[in-house]
Amino acid sequence: MTQRILVVGASGYVGGRLVPLLASRGHELVLVSRDARSLAARFPDATVVTADLLEPTTLPAALEKVDIAYYLAHSMGAGERGFADRDQKAARNFAEAAKRAGVSRIIYLGGLGDDSGDLSHHLASRHETGAQLAAHGVPVTEFRAAVIIGSGSASFEILRHLTERLPIMITPRWVATRCQPIGIADVLDYLVGALDHPEVTGIVEVGGPDILSYGEMMQAYARLRGLRRLMIPVPVLTPRLSSYWVNLISPVPAGIARPLIEGLRNEVVVRDPGPAAVFGLHPLPYVEALGRAIDRVDGDDLESTWFDALAGSDRATLSSVTASEGMIVERRGRFVAALPERVFAEVERLGGDAGWPSANVLWMIRGLLDRLVGGVGMRLGRRDPDHLRVGDALDFWRVEELRRPNVLRLRAEMKVPGRAWLQYEVTASESGSRLVQTAFFEPKGLPGLVYWYALYPVHGLIFRGTVRVLAERAGSHPGTRSEGGASR
Repeated sequence: MTQRILVVGASGYVGGRLVPLLASRGHELVLVSRDARSLAARFPDATVVTADLLEPTTLPAALEKVDIAYYLAHSMGAGERGFADRDQKAARNFAEAAKRAGVSRIIYLGGLGDDSGDLSHHLASRHETGAQLAAHGVPVTEFRAAVIIGSGSASFEILRHLTERLPIMITPRWVATRCQPIGIADVLDYLVGALDHPEVTGIVEVGGPDILSYGEMMQAYARLRGLRRLMIPVPVLTPRLSSYWVNLISPVPAGIARPLIEGLRNEVVVRDPGPAAVFGLHPLPYVEALGRAIDRVDGDDLESTWFDALAGSDRATLSSVTASEGMIVERRGRFVAALPERVFAEVERLGGDAGWPSANVLWMIRGLLDRLVGGVGMRLGRRDPDHLRVGDALDFWRVEELRRPNVLRLRAEMKVPGRAWLQYEVTASESGSRLVQTAFFEPKGLPGLVYWYALYPVHGLIFRGTVRVLAERAGSHPGTRSEGGASR
C-alpha cells in the first residue's frame, strides 16, 4: 500500500540511503530540510519542504497528510554545547506537531546502551530523544543500534582513519569496551521493514551477530586492508583526551567526533533481542559488513553509486581537492562551447599511440617507473583509436565504466600504495557543455598519504593541462558553438 512518508534527516548518512529504498516501494516521499535546494537536487522525485525542527510554526506544512514519519535527526553538527537540549526541543516540537497532524507512527533510529548505567551525554541524549518522541501520543518504533558499519558513517570513518593512518596506536581504555556493530544494509532493512510491522512499537535493539571490543574491530579492519598495526594500551588516556587526537587524525567534525568518542566508554550490546526477532532478519557478520564498507557497497547498490556521489558533490565548484569516506578526490573542470557528444569524443581518444593531451613525457616516465618495480608499465596501442569499451586496456589504466556521452571511468593498474581512478564527466550547460575530470585516490595506510602529497604538484600540472587541452580541442572543432568558458 502506497503511503505518504516524511523523512526527517534525509540529508544525513542513513537518511540519504533510506530515501531511495522507500521510493523504490512506490511511496510518496516528503523530505524536510532547512536548506531545501540541495535535497531537491539530490531527490528530484520527492517533495522537499523547508522547515526547522526548532521552529514549531514551520512543521505543519511538512506534516500535512503524512502517514508515517522517519525521525533521523540529531543536532551534534550544530556544536557540542547544548546539543542535548536542542535534541529534546526538536523532538518535542516534532512529536507535538505529528500528533496534531494525525501521523500514525514515528520510526526513530537511536543508540544502544544500558539506561541503568552511566551513559555518555551522546547516548543519554539519543535515549531521551526517543522518550520525548513517544511522550505526546504518537506510537514510536525506536530502533537502537551501536556502531553502524558503512562508508560515510561517522563512527566507521573514525575507525577507518585511526587504523589507516596510525601504524602504532597508543590505545586508551575504551578500546576494550564491548560493542555489537551492525552493517548499514541491515540497519536499512530494519527501517524499511518497520513499514510491514506496524504492531512493533517501543524499543527494538538491533545488532550484528558479533560482539567485539573496539580494539578487535580495528585489528579486523587492518587485516582486511593488509596492514600491520601495533596497539600499546595506556590506561590514563581518557575518552575526552583521545577525542582531541581523533579530531586531528579524522575528518569527522570535532562537534560530532568528541561526543562519539566519549560514548565509547559505554558497552553497547543488544540485551533484549526479542522485538528485533519479529522482523526475521539475519544481519551480516562484522567482517562481511566491514568488507562491504571498505568496497563502498551498500547491499544491492552498484559500486558506481559512490563514484557518482563523490564526483557529483559540490557541482558548483569545478576545481577542488577534498577528502571523503577515506578517499582523496581532486576535481578539475571547464566549460566548453561544444555539445556533449563532441566533448566526449575527445575524451574517448585519450592515451594509446596518440599519447595524452598534456605532459605526455611525464606519463611515459611514470609508465617506465612502474615497469621497473614490476608493474604493467605503459602499454602503448589501443584496440580502436577513437572508441573505447568497458574492459579495454588504456596504457596503465583499464576502462571500468563507459556511458556515452557522459561518463568515462578508468581504473589504475600501475603499482601504487592504494587504489586510484580517473573519471571524466560531460554534461550539457547553457553555453555548451561542462567537462569535469575527477581523480580518486584511496590511500593504503600512511605510505599512501605520503605518495599522494609527494606527487601532488606533478599531478596538478598533468591534470590541469589535460582538462584544458581536451576542452580546447573540443571547442575549436568545426561546427561547435562560439568560443566560451574559462577554466575554474
